[in-house]
Amino acid sequence: MIREEELTQGPRAAQWLEVGAVGNPSALAGMRREWSALLDASDAGPFNAWEWLYPWYRRIATNRRPLVLTAKDRTGALVGLMPLCVEYRSVAGVPVRRLSFLGETHVGSDYLDVVAKRGQERDVAQSFARMLYALRDEWDVLDLTDFREGSPTVDVLREVFPSGDVRLAERYVCPYDTLDPKEPFDAFLKRTGRRDNFLRRRKWLEKQEGYRIERTEAPGELAAPLTDFFRLHSARWASDGGSQGIKGSGVEAFHRDATQLLAERGRLRMYTMKVGGRAVASVYGIIHRDTFVYFQSGYDPEWRNRSVGLVLVGETFRDALASGLTEYDFLRGTETYKSDWVTKQRRTVSARVHGGTWAGRWFTRSEELAREVRNGAKAVMPDTLVEKVRRLRRRRAAVS
Repeated sequence: MIREEELTQGPRAAQWLEVGAVGNPSALAGMRREWSALLDASDAGPFNAWEWLYPWYRRIATNRRPLVLTAKDRTGALVGLMPLCVEYRSVAGVPVRRLSFLGETHVGSDYLDVVAKRGQERDVAQSFARMLYALRDEWDVLDLTDFREGSPTVDVLREVFPSGDVRLAERYVCPYDTLDPKEPFDAFLKRTGRRDNFLRRRKWLEKQEGYRIERTEAPGELAAPLTDFFRLHSARWASDGGSQGIKGSGVEAFHRDATQLLAERGRLRMYTMKVGGRAVASVYGIIHRDTFVYFQSGYDPEWRNRSVGLVLVGETFRDALASGLTEYDFLRGTETYKSDWVTKQRRTVSARVHGGTWAGRWFTRSEELAREVRNGAKAVMPDTLVEKVRRLRRRRAAVS
């Protein structure tokens, strides 16, 4: 596997960049300050933050090894990061060395990418890509998911690696919209599909005893709002019969860590709606530069008919406008409630790159064969049996 010292040798895209790597968990833990400074000086998305990726490594990826590529300029200043990790898999007895982004799974990390100082994205991405190409016999497959469309890193990978070794695929649609902080909230509401229902439901709620909306940002005040959020999130998905976005003790522990760290950086907003002293709806949001990022939500199913989720989402739009934010991003998913609030969409894409060994291609082919078998089984199953399997999966996901 790739050794850190190897990454200081080999070709570079720009002579003024020195490429290295961090592969030690304790060294990764100590990168917060310079990583955060670089993220602030970049256009990289919110889930490339150390506050998100380090707890992911600790709580989710315990069987992987970090391999964070770094690029420094002539002064030794950090100007680029590629947050990767190494995973060893066995496919039908064949060992496969897989490189992927930190944060790639279980927690819904959209817009993963190289983190580069603004204006230097292409040079930094090219330096990393050329180094990975030079060491392609040391890994089998490079799986990079959920780039924002138009990422220069995707173009660089296609330039550096042979065309037959790079596969691109569409991933998710992410609804969003731009905001004008000078626009009154009432004027904004008129442009949405939720105005009348929002105003009617909010008016009824405001008459209920103990109705209030709490916004929590301080690191030391998260315990109660997070407890309410996890309860309401689980209840919402159980009632909908779907697969909840936050499931399992490891994922919950990750979010407890990440929210604390994000709050320390002033990047977290937890909204809780209460009626009569009891939490009935919750929204988990992240502030990233001038954008409000709607991450997850939950509500009490007993209050569904009162549209508590609708009203709380509307209040997050009101607060975003009042805070001077210029974008609201719903992230992945095309649920109807999102399109009622926003009008624009962006997409994410994945890139799979095969290394210099046959094991990477074997890995891809084995996935394709497994997919063909699943699709064939579905084709011959009676529709009623297919639906029963789906319901069973939803129930298991709801209680896991």
